Amino acid sequence: MMDDLRQIDPVWDTTAHIMYECNQRRHEVFFLEPHDVYVRKNEVVARMRHISVPKNSSIQNYWADLIQCLDREELIFESVTDLDVLFLRKDPPINYEVLEFLGPVSDRVFLINKTLGQIHGNSKAYILNFPDIIPETHVSRDPKRLRKIIDDFGGAMVIKPLHGHGGHGVIKVSTQDQENLNSLINYYVKAGKPYPERRPIMVQEYLEEVKEKGDVRILLLDGKILGAMGRRSVSGDFRTNVHAGALAFQHTITPSQEAVCRRIAPKLRKDGLYFVGIDIIGDKLVEINCISPGGIPRINHYSNQKLEMKMVDFIEEKISVSKQKN
Repeated sequence: MMDDLRQIDPVWDTTAHIMYECNQRRHEVFFLEPHDVYVRKNEVVARMRHISVPKNSSIQNYWADLIQCLDREELIFESVTDLDVLFLRKDPPINYEVLEFLGPVSDRVFLINKTLGQIHGNSKAYILNFPDIIPETHVSRDPKRLRKIIDDFGGAMVIKPLHGHGGHGVIKVSTQDQENLNSLINYYVKAGKPYPERRPIMVQEYLEEVKEKGDVRILLLDGKILGAMGRRSVSGDFRTNVHAGALAFQHTITPSQEAVCRRIAPKLRKDGLYFVGIDIIGDKLVEINCISPGGIPRINHYSNQKLEMKMVDFIEEKISVSKQKN
């Protein structure tokens, strides 16, 4: 389940590579969007399109064949629990309605990632589960309190909406920009509204290391390191998101970064967050992405791997164990 496939560049899209690998192994692959999930006679059902096509094409030709399947508009109506696995790969914002529908069947179909885990992990505040390995972080909806935090800190800080993605809405602020600082804070928290209706925002220590070395995106599968890449801005923008114009490059994970991964792995497993992307600056965890984490094609490009094969291996093993139990 993801966004409109016609808008996807399969060469650099993580979901496309996972779908391609499933198709290569002759698994039946279906596609649906969030609005295709509904309830019929107490049962969670979905309108799906069957998009299994001939194997061994290039990924570009595979995608062209797949789009033709969509154009035929041949809908298949299936109970969600008839599936072995459902990848929840729609880009943020999160669709709470669909997660509410899928929640009651989450123990009868393998979901990547689990519904409750996505609800909890969707917010940037999820990193507060790990206060010992994150930069100094504050969350508030009070403009005066936020201004005092920035003033007391004395250096640059980063403002983040709690539910943004891809670097959208992330800005760097400091007391050196007195003229705009109050205006920015008021805008982000929607200060014109009554206090209960304002939007809490995150204010986080700006880590200078990002300027020279960038950050590291690490993909974790079932709490274990799947792969990693470095990212660095090439435009003067402090953000390192590839969607914001940053450059990706090969990266060798350091012992301190491995320690971060070990620290968060038990919580991720407990919450059913099997596939996540985490962002680290130096040895500090700055973000956990669990909705539709990306990076597989670029990591493959720089490390000569096929991480999607490990992903599908993991799924096959999970399904095999589940069928043996039943």
